[in-house]
Amino acid sequence: MEDLGRNEENGELNQQTVSSDEESGVQDASNDQQSEETSAEESAATETPVDSPTEDGSKSEESMENLMDMYEESFKRFEEGEVVTGRIISVDKDHVLVDIGYKSEGQIRIHEFRDEKGIIKAEVGDKVEVMVEWWDDEEERVVLSKEKAQNVKVWEEIKKSYDEEGTIDGIITSRVKGGFSVDIGVQAFLPGSQADLRPIRNLDDLVGNQYKFKILKYNRKRSNIVLSRRVILEEERETQRTATLAIIEEGKILDGVVKNITEYGVFVDLGGVDGLLHITDISWGRVKHPSELFAIGDEIKVKVLNFDIEKERVSLGMKQLTPDPWTTAAEKYPVSARVTGKVVSLTDYGAFVELEEGIEGLIHVSEMSWTRKIRHPSKVVSVSEMVDAIVLDIKPDNRRISLGMKQVVPNPWDVVSEKYPVGTTIEGKIKNITDFGLFIGIDEGIDGLVHISDISWTKRIKHPSEVYKKTDTVQAIVLDIDKDNERFSLGVKQLQSDPWETVAERYEVGKEITGTITNLTDFGIFVELEEGIEGLVHVSEISKEKIKTPVGKFEVGDVLTAKVMNINTTERRIGLSIKRLEMDDEQGLLTDYVNNMRPATSTFGEILRENLQDKLNDD
Repeated sequence: MEDLGRNEENGELNQQTVSSDEESGVQDASNDQQSEETSAEESAATETPVDSPTEDGSKSEESMENLMDMYEESFKRFEEGEVVTGRIISVDKDHVLVDIGYKSEGQIRIHEFRDEKGIIKAEVGDKVEVMVEWWDDEEERVVLSKEKAQNVKVWEEIKKSYDEEGTIDGIITSRVKGGFSVDIGVQAFLPGSQADLRPIRNLDDLVGNQYKFKILKYNRKRSNIVLSRRVILEEERETQRTATLAIIEEGKILDGVVKNITEYGVFVDLGGVDGLLHITDISWGRVKHPSELFAIGDEIKVKVLNFDIEKERVSLGMKQLTPDPWTTAAEKYPVSARVTGKVVSLTDYGAFVELEEGIEGLIHVSEMSWTRKIRHPSKVVSVSEMVDAIVLDIKPDNRRISLGMKQVVPNPWDVVSEKYPVGTTIEGKIKNITDFGLFIGIDEGIDGLVHISDISWTKRIKHPSEVYKKTDTVQAIVLDIDKDNERFSLGVKQLQSDPWETVAERYEVGKEITGTITNLTDFGIFVELEEGIEGLVHVSEISKEKIKTPVGKFEVGDVLTAKVMNINTTERRIGLSIKRLEMDDEQGLLTDYVNNMRPATSTFGEILRENLQDKLNDD
């Protein structure tokens, strides 16, 4: 045992790789576990010679004495601290009695046989290794310990593993400062840097797991043991690396484990050799980030695309394990074929739809609706939505497919002329009002326009909002349908007859009319004869006297009487004259006067009539 102690003192590694945290962890582990050092000294049994019979012939008395000496010798075979094997002969609530070949049975406290759940693991007849703790000579009994026997055995295994550079099994029980506490029969310390080949993101994942370890150093007196799992992994990795390098070649399909994930690809452990699976070689389809498909520790199959022996760089591919889908795309997706796919991306000019892994088609915004002007595809579709479309064009060499959504349904402009022929009266709600007219909803996606000029035959409308408001329901007549330019023209005034068609009947030339002044200009006076019907008194027809402008002589709203001079229904004009009316009135007065004159005054009357006639001729 003294040799064992010297070997342990000399067995500490001259290693400087353990950090201060790890040294602290060693001390923490030593505080948690204090093992009792045992020492057993060898003693040679003293042989007691058997005396020959005495002269008085008392041979039997001497034999009894020799037997007693032999009994005492058997008692001294096991020294305190010695580990022996015994057999359980009884179990009670406090102790387990074990027969170790002594004249009385040895006692072990019952708690040493309890497992983690508190169940007693001791049966009569079971063999058990125990350590002799101490002898009670007065009561002639021996106190044994099962736990201390196990402890001695563990330390023997620790020494053997360290001396032979072997491994030892252990369970990581908890995290401690700088690393982990490991149960290898006694508590040992595993520095964090020695737990794995790479830094571990979640250290708690190791707790509760059983691994093999190498002993870096130990000190039995201080109950300090430092372990390493990394050393074993490095040895295994180097062995795997040599074997892997021997079989790697371009085109080879290998099994690997995802080691690390970046935005540009995945690093795969092929067995001691790392290869890069670039994001462009993961799938024939779209991959935004490798983490969408992989997690660290995933087992995957890959194909070797390139192998640089000198730099030991390996380029890997995954999509190359399956054929390129574009090689058969023309047969699977012919022009005019109806397809279904998932929207995977949106841009300002359209939506990309995945028809299968590796094949995407573009639906341009102009191909999304027959009737609506789509400013952005997000107004119609969203990412991950399943849509139906028609193949408009396919170019496998350029890996492009043009799709159309609106072609899935009939073009409403193809049937609108049949459904609403010119002259049809329709009814709808005003969807929008602009400076130039009203937009009325006809069918889904089709609006008809009532131009401002088609709102009224007679009213002068500066803005449609003077007459209508949004959401009003109105009736209109279909005036024209331009399918090519997708225009639907409507008219409201056409629901009634044009009042100008009968204006000549209502306002005969030469008829005296009365109206209200609506506008004054330098060239004349506008007079409203009825709602929407106006006549113009030209400045030359206002008076027999020459007038440059009527402004200042008349007021808007004044009522005046004039004579209808002419009517032009095509140009919607009525010419009026105040002057002619006055002249007719004067002529009438003169005629009445002449007709009423007496003969005695004929000479004077003739003179007067002549003067009047001359004046009329001058005019």
